[in-house]
Amino acid sequence: MTPRFSPVPAEPLTPVPVMPPRERILAAASDLFYRQGIRAVGVDAIAETAGTNKMTLYRHFESKDVLVAEYLRRLAGKSEVFWAHIQREHPDSPRKQLGSWLEAAGRDANDPQGRGCALANAAVELAEKDHPARRVIEEHKRASRDRLAKLCADAGLKQPEMLADELFLLLEGARVCAQSIGADSPCCRFVRMGEAIIASHEK
Repeated sequence: MTPRFSPVPAEPLTPVPVMPPRERILAAASDLFYRQGIRAVGVDAIAETAGTNKMTLYRHFESKDVLVAEYLRRLAGKSEVFWAHIQREHPDSPRKQLGSWLEAAGRDANDPQGRGCALANAAVELAEKDHPARRVIEEHKRASRDRLAKLCADAGLKQPEMLADELFLLLEGARVCAQSIGADSPCCRFVRMGEAIIASHEK
């Protein structure tokens, strides 16, 4: 089974009694933040969903901001699983790895159960540049774009930096269209548009 391209909860995360309190809190926060929005969810709701109390929550996370940063850091880390998977799947073909990336990104952008990229959503909500989560978001986005540029270069495509920018912006735009317009938006043509862009960079 191909791991999810996007580091977002694949399904509602239901805390279970055997999980340590810290993990229950993170599981509850991940589900609530992604589905309802970071600003809309308070620590009371997180503690209740996690089956604990605010005192325990603050024992593990000194503030909601710190919890938000850890939630996003965990999600960003999950993208490593996806990249490792496509490398194992096509160890000697960067071009096929790029094709796998495109297909997975298309599925993610058109997921009817999804709410877009959790980190991009958080970037919109967290306008304060000094918020501890901002660095997590910015580092992940830059790393994702740089990884894509390296893959384009390894695939022997022309102007790999420009190609990576085009694909990166196409994906970000497709995710927004899916949320603002719906499944019949231009996002449904993401893969075809991506293939056309890639073809325009072939030598």
